[in-house]
Amino acid sequence: MSVKAFKLVSAVEREMLMGDKNYINIECIECCGKNLYIGTNDCFIYHFLLDEKVSTAGKITFAATKQLHKYLGLKKPVSELKAASALTRLLVLCDNTITLVNMINLEPVPTGARIKGAVTFTLNENPVSGDPFCVEVCIISVKRRTIQMFMVFEDRVQIVKEVFTPEQPCAVAVDGYYLCLALTTQYIILNYNTGVSQDLFPYCSDEKRPIVKRIGRQEFLLAGPGGLGMFATVDGISQRAPVHWSENVIGAALCFPYVVALDEEFITVHSMLDQQQKQTLPFKEGHILQDFEGKVIVATNKGVYILVPLPLEKQIQDLLASHRVEEALVLAKGARRNIPKEKFQV
Repeated sequence: MSVKAFKLVSAVEREMLMGDKNYINIECIECCGKNLYIGTNDCFIYHFLLDEKVSTAGKITFAATKQLHKYLGLKKPVSELKAASALTRLLVLCDNTITLVNMINLEPVPTGARIKGAVTFTLNENPVSGDPFCVEVCIISVKRRTIQMFMVFEDRVQIVKEVFTPEQPCAVAVDGYYLCLALTTQYIILNYNTGVSQDLFPYCSDEKRPIVKRIGRQEFLLAGPGGLGMFATVDGISQRAPVHWSENVIGAALCFPYVVALDEEFITVHSMLDQQQKQTLPFKEGHILQDFEGKVIVATNKGVYILVPLPLEKQIQDLLASHRVEEALVLAKGARRNIPKEKFQV
């Protein structure tokens, strides 16, 4: 039986992005506050402002206003975008090079600071440096079996550490000094400060796309064998039961108390509280699913959509109305920290 936990709302229609140019595809997205950035296969970055509107009936819609777009001058796709709002910088990966551009005007920084030789990259959301005017960036290097850590400032970059891995890494997430890595045949946790590593479980990256996602302090979510979404801490243990995904999950996101997963045909919603599948939304041709500061965004090659969570109180009322008292209690207790105190008492 399903719960209505999310509604799918269109944010950027294809006409706004590409008009009648059918060859343009969305490669990556980044969302920071109201700022939505889109990178495309023809080497453009688009900047939109997202405005959330709530009707009198409580219906949520989004109005996207295009601010500007910028051509990066290469014949390569923009493969990743990450915002560093404290520096008002956008980190742009294109043609194995990470460039720093201004978040507002999309102009490259005057010093030309960049990181070369990156296959993919991620930011450390639990940084170790303690410097508020710097972000810590971890890249999978084009050098074989190599991970590099950088400190990125407003107009310069500095390499901090280079770490070698037992096999070729293909995906990474970072928490403090801990790297959670998908290698060719297994997932591992590696402390890049001490060099100590720990095997998690086997995984064949040739058969499926690995998923490695930091979901909280010292905890990661991974696409495990047999279509399982597995949780792992930096100590290499799992404190939560796994969720059952489909075999071909493309992306996963967390919106407490739910884990949201995308495959070729559906968006599925599982509860972290009882591991049950709560909702299935048909969604064809999706290839991106990410969460940004609690906002879950999905995209096809041509359009961007937002998964809007329904208020937890409303979900609890709906469960009670359909006589699913146990589930309502589990949700109420598990989501207590997300419900205002007086409403929780009721």
